Amino acid sequence: MTEQAEEKKDWLLKELIEKSQQVANLKGFKVDWDSTPTYLMLIVTELSEAMEKWRDDQKEGFKEEIADAFIRLFHMVGDLGLKEEMVKSILGKLKYNETRPYRHGRTRL
Repeated sequence: MTEQAEEKKDWLLKELIEKSQQVANLKGFKVDWDSTPTYLMLIVTELSEAMEKWRDDQKEGFKEEIADAFIRLFHMVGDLGLKEEMVKSILGKLKYNETRPYRHGRTRL
């Protein structure tokens, strides 16, 4: 991947984090270290809702719930002041995963 492509990914992730944080904060949602467990469970709730949409074969609803989970994750990262670290972690993890074997060497999912 070119350096320019890396910078574009970096910029996009930062924008998503900043926008998610801004909108959530304006609507009265604020995450701090002590409220993180509760907020993590709200993310789990969004994923549970996505599972229900999948079970009912509601593709639009499924996409919406997955988007909600990403937005909550991005908001939490922003509020906790982890934007820079998470961008590096996400891009680093993606790069690392490219080197891993098929199914990470396991026979079952």
